[in-house]
Amino acid sequence: MKKVKDVLFLLLVAGFFINSGNIWAKTDKNGTTAAQFLKIGVGARAMAQAGSVVAFSDDVYSLYWNPSGIINVKGITFAAVHSRWFADITHQFIGLVIPVGNASAVGFQATALNMDDIEITTIDNPHGTGEFYDASDLSIGVSYAVKLTNFFSLGITGKYVQQSIYNESASTFAVDIGSKLDIPFYGMKLGMNFSNFGGKMQMDGRDLIKEYDLNPANTLNDGVEVRLKTEPWELPVNFSVGLSVDLMKSNGGIWAVKNNRLILSAAGNHPADAAEFASFGLEYTYRDILSVRGGYRLNRDVERFFYGAGVKAPLADVVFSFDYALASYGELDFIHIFSASISFK
Repeated sequence: MKKVKDVLFLLLVAGFFINSGNIWAKTDKNGTTAAQFLKIGVGARAMAQAGSVVAFSDDVYSLYWNPSGIINVKGITFAAVHSRWFADITHQFIGLVIPVGNASAVGFQATALNMDDIEITTIDNPHGTGEFYDASDLSIGVSYAVKLTNFFSLGITGKYVQQSIYNESASTFAVDIGSKLDIPFYGMKLGMNFSNFGGKMQMDGRDLIKEYDLNPANTLNDGVEVRLKTEPWELPVNFSVGLSVDLMKSNGGIWAVKNNRLILSAAGNHPADAAEFASFGLEYTYRDILSVRGGYRLNRDVERFFYGAGVKAPLADVVFSFDYALASYGELDFIHIFSASISFK
């Protein structure tokens, strides 16, 4: 009877997240922030669960989802992620976490978004001039996490953000702050993350310098150099809060099943430039080796269903992990995400 009550309680919590989609504000500010690549999730494990891992993220990919989570990384761990998006756009991530004692950890990360060269067109040459330009985005960050008590940890990330297109570029600095609370109730965890809080992005470059004639009627007047002004744009700030619980675990879950673990997670997101949305995820793991995952996002236009799987291969003092995720974006096709990591015990 107690387990039935516990399940009903969890359903009530899930119901809150679902219904919250109806009470959240419907403000839509799409296109009002720069550095949109910062909103692309990192890691196939997390993406397979629709990014609902704010509360229980405990691997190197916590550098993105919740920096306080790197406190749970037990050995020096390096990871890399590759995904190919629409219009020949690629998204890459590399991360490194180094534990410092038993109560703190440091991490380093770099994220890059690139696309194929684009041919320049003009009014006189609408089919192309034979010249090409490129566009790319880059973020480099350093993180620190500390375990303040046995049940509460805090993490912070400082990062440099840059965007460039042709001969113009913009850059600024930003901060992520995350926390995680362990609740003594079937492995329940509560996590929060405030990301991309920082300066504004304002494009600058040599193509903005033009020659301007103040008095075209005066043939003796020379033109002067002027600089076209660009507007500054905010970063895509986002606040997320998540909850996770062990539905099945050898010890401490609602159902005690040896060599099996099933985690239910949910997260709510409040982005500064879009409508609020919720994410839900499930991860089933057998013997801490093979995992199967699924996720769903509520109150999104095209990104709804997420799927994935992963495998761990412990070899002596080294653990290799490989994860894959498939994200459905409706009419825009599927996104394939690959990530791999190596951890030294």
